[in-house]
Amino acid sequence: MNPILNQNLFLVKEHIGMFKASNNYDIYNPENNQIIMNCRENNLGFFTKILRFTDYKRMTPFNVEITTASGEKLISVKRGIAIFRSTVEVFDEKDRLVGTFKQKFFSFGGRFEILDKNEKPVCTLQGKWTGWDFKFTYENKQLAQVSKKWAGMGKEFFTSADNYILQIEETVAADSPLRQLILAAVMCIDMVLKE
Repeated sequence: MNPILNQNLFLVKEHIGMFKASNNYDIYNPENNQIIMNCRENNLGFFTKILRFTDYKRMTPFNVEITTASGEKLISVKRGIAIFRSTVEVFDEKDRLVGTFKQKFFSFGGRFEILDKNEKPVCTLQGKWTGWDFKFTYENKQLAQVSKKWAGMGKEFFTSADNYILQIEETVAADSPLRQLILAAVMCIDMVLKE
């Protein structure tokens, strides 16, 4: 696993545009405001692009790739067509399955069960329906949090509703695949729960 995933703070900034069908983000180190990763959805099909501008956009498939700033592949996040609930697959830099997310039925604000490659639960992503505050927990212990509120360096980025911070707890081991799953899940919040 790339050492860039060892840090605990990530500032995520969505690319905005009027007629934007794809989901693209830049991920910064909030301590120095440098781009350290890119998240891109490069290969959208014609019909998917069209459906992204309709009420069916939450059902469209996606294939997002997270790379280092220099273009080295870190993670791929893929979902097929979603009818009732989403199942998202996460792959590492060598296209090996790291785990999956399964959206829960009837959850207020959105909820994912995050499973490892053997379908074993490793944490839950739960959000509040009133805002942009999501927590990753396992057995009542917080592993990470995604929020639009942060008081550290980089706060000047928070002028847009499309920016947020991911903070991973130090208790999550630096070489744990859970870090890949957490980062991948953050990219899915907008595409699955908030669009």
